[in-house]
Amino acid sequence: MSARASVPAATARAAGEPRALPSLLDDLDAGRRRAAWPDPASPDGWRVDPDLRRELLGLFREPAMREWQVADVLVFRDRATLPTKRLLDGPWRVVPGGTSVRAGAYLGDGVVIMPPSYVNVGAWVGEGTMVDSHVLVGSCAQVGARVHLSAGVQIGGVLEPANARPVIVEDDAFVGAQCGLFDGVLVGRGAVLAAGVVLTGTSRLYDLVGERVLEGTPEAPLAVPSGAVVVPATRPARGAFASAQGIGLQCAAIVKMRDTGTSARTALEAALR
Repeated sequence: MSARASVPAATARAAGEPRALPSLLDDLDAGRRRAAWPDPASPDGWRVDPDLRRELLGLFREPAMREWQVADVLVFRDRATLPTKRLLDGPWRVVPGGTSVRAGAYLGDGVVIMPPSYVNVGAWVGEGTMVDSHVLVGSCAQVGARVHLSAGVQIGGVLEPANARPVIVEDDAFVGAQCGLFDGVLVGRGAVLAAGVVLTGTSRLYDLVGERVLEGTPEAPLAVPSGAVVVPATRPARGAFASAQGIGLQCAAIVKMRDTGTSARTALEAALR
């Protein structure tokens, strides 16, 4: 879809014709460019496009502001280079109630967005994915096909540094309600995150199945293994005082690998899509 179609002239209050938008937004809308691409040759299976991130930063640095008005009720004021995406013409379903998607965010066929949700510029949402209520998909986040982002999920965005890996959720993953994913963490294909799991790129993930500790770094953010079932957990805090007070620290743990029972409990009825 053309990003230029995202700014209906009849609803814009700016004087004159809207300025031409960079082709970058058109390319992102159409899926011709992505902040990160699947790449089997890369250690984590993904290749980041730092040039794209630099171009997006250029759009944010453009000082011109613009106002859009809808039916004399809703007024938006934002960067002139970052309009909202026109959602009426695509092969997706956006339920009424306050959702906003910026131009330059790719939505695959059959995506469903429940209100209110927000999808920022540079994000990729694959085909058949459900974006439930109160979900944030941050700038440049990559969400695969047939993913379920449950209510209240927060997926952090990233623009700087340009070579940093964005948050990635691979195909067929299930992300439970109120989960938070930040700082380049990668959720592998088919993984299941129970409600309330919070992971950053430098989190420790305790694998009770493989009896190991997975830990990310700023240079190589945490990767949740494909098919892992992750739940919130606690671990004892170090030190005599913490021990005496019974203090525990929040963490996340892999308790099993996905099986047919897990898939049945996380399945979304086709009718809801």
